[in-house]
Amino acid sequence: MSNDSQGSVKGEAAMTLSPSGSASSQGPPLSPSTSKPQELPDELVQAGWSKCWSKRENRPYYFNRFTNQSLWEVPVLGQHDVISDPLGLNAAPAEGGDNNLGNGQRKRRVSEEQGGCNTGGVFVLQVEPTTPISPSTPGVKPWSSAPEEKQSQSTTIYWDLDIQTNAVIRERPPANHLPPHPEIELQRAQLVTKLRQHYHELCYQREGIDPPRESFNRWLLERKVIDKGHDPLLPSDCDPVISPSMFREVMNDIPIRLSRIKYKEEARKLLFKYAEAAKKMIDSRNASPESRKVVKWNAEDTMSWLRRDHSASKEDYMDRLEHLRQQCGPHVAAVAKDSVEGICSKIYHISAEYSRRLRHAHLSLLQERPPAVSPEQQRLVYCYPVRLALPSPAQPRVELHFENDVACLRFRGEMVKVNRGHFSKLELLYRYSCIDDPRFEKFLSRVWCLLKRYQVMFGSGVNEGTGLQGALPVSVFEALHRQFGVSFECFASPLNCYFKQFCSAFPDIDGFFGSRGPFLSFCPVSGSFEANPPFCEELMDAMVTHFEDLLERSNEPLSFMVFVPEWRDPVTPALSRMEGSRFLRHQLSVPAYEHEYRSGSQHLCKREEMYYKAVHGTAVLFLQNEAGFAKWAPTPERLAELLAAYRTSSSRASSLCSPGPAPPGDSIPMMQFCCRQAS
Repeated sequence: MSNDSQGSVKGEAAMTLSPSGSASSQGPPLSPSTSKPQELPDELVQAGWSKCWSKRENRPYYFNRFTNQSLWEVPVLGQHDVISDPLGLNAAPAEGGDNNLGNGQRKRRVSEEQGGCNTGGVFVLQVEPTTPISPSTPGVKPWSSAPEEKQSQSTTIYWDLDIQTNAVIRERPPANHLPPHPEIELQRAQLVTKLRQHYHELCYQREGIDPPRESFNRWLLERKVIDKGHDPLLPSDCDPVISPSMFREVMNDIPIRLSRIKYKEEARKLLFKYAEAAKKMIDSRNASPESRKVVKWNAEDTMSWLRRDHSASKEDYMDRLEHLRQQCGPHVAAVAKDSVEGICSKIYHISAEYSRRLRHAHLSLLQERPPAVSPEQQRLVYCYPVRLALPSPAQPRVELHFENDVACLRFRGEMVKVNRGHFSKLELLYRYSCIDDPRFEKFLSRVWCLLKRYQVMFGSGVNEGTGLQGALPVSVFEALHRQFGVSFECFASPLNCYFKQFCSAFPDIDGFFGSRGPFLSFCPVSGSFEANPPFCEELMDAMVTHFEDLLERSNEPLSFMVFVPEWRDPVTPALSRMEGSRFLRHQLSVPAYEHEYRSGSQHLCKREEMYYKAVHGTAVLFLQNEAGFAKWAPTPERLAELLAAYRTSSSRASSLCSPGPAPPGDSIPMMQFCCRQAS
């Protein structure tokens, strides 16, 4: 198995080198009692294959002395062997065959057979290696898949994993992350659940409110932008300690949460509740006499007006509420500031303690310290998945069973689920990207860790977190690839990616399924990219800074097609900066309710719930350097194709999808800043 891993590393990381085979003098794992005469073609014999006899199974098998691989079936001519042929140069495609051949093979594409290209004076081969699944006894997958015909009839494909990357990076060393393990992932899930509960209790006890919707999830995203700690999920080394995102959202719900208003009576009740809550809060806190006087006078005046006037319209109530918020809001915020900062600080310090506890447990389980990270290399290569410096420990057993079209994976009583189509997708991504598990012995435990990680990050509430993990429609991805050469997603996950090359939040587990790591630490030299970030303001702002830095440094063709919500009241810093960037080549807007997103829970939801209408406009911006503009210019013809793809997607799914959850309070102008966070 170590030989297999070494061979795969050659095929992935050393893409600028010519293949070199490695021979082994080891004998077959099963010693046949009788050596049968050779009945194999000369080509297979020269490749190291021989026919042997299994005494235990009383049947012949085939053994390769170069790779130590054993097969029950006759080896296929031209089979891609990752040891003697790490780059797949000798893997001849079968005549008239399908892309997916027997023994887990993948037929090479024409683009792979045409060699490579010259990038920066270095010849780079345009292939990514695959690791075949061996059908020998130890490597048989411990689950049965549905027949191909049945799957093709019942499963809609929302990805294209055959598209090769055009993203070029400087070769990088293995990452210093601790390899995932179900025991640690289970502990992490329990601690994150406890932290969410602490947040809920602090908000209720100190401010008398429930936590703002999705605020904990956005806190995790905002903290990871600046976090220098070791845990992939829990923040532990952030400056400043007080989260701007969490502080802003909690303050927006004080003294009460302002929700969407449809009817006059709702507006009347909301106005009364706000006046009552503001008066009660200013009386119970250590406020200045001036603040106390202003708030009490405005609150009592509002209540008196409500008792006198019963003929006001909804607009009258909303105008009165806006006036009350302007008068009382600054004074209420002043008395709540210290308390809300205390909530943010306490949640952060609990998270840091949990992170230290998890790392100690993880290192104890591994019994090995991570090596020092070597410096980045200067050689240019096509981007490849994250590799870990530390080898993975032995993995515990994870049980798998299927309930209709849902795969259920269970570890220590904790079950995670994924539909059969996405489970097959994870198999393909793992085959294309993983180099240390050619027999899929660690596959199920890693899938369990992956699903558990994303389940924990986005919470367990109804539709919680799905908006933070939404994706563009398939037709839009097809147009982006066809018209603008896009082959890479800057913000995705193994569950919602369209291409097999993407950046994601968790390199320690996502790397086995194709992730190139977090985008803010990913530094491409050239390529065409799609960026649809989670709607967290701090993350989007950091994204723009990274775009500008990459475009400034590279003279190679580099292009980013950015999709962000068109929030204008007030405008977000990220959108404002991109609109003023010297790299902006074009900008267009897709109106609200006239386009859609793929659900963030697409790996679990029903087909009719796959798409939802966008409740806000989407701004599409093209950021390109000179070479990128020359190669992928947003011409009128290309833009027309992109908009047509949006229209096609929207009309096709209009009968299946419904508008996404409306953000609370969007009828109150002063609440727009908070509302867009919740969309």
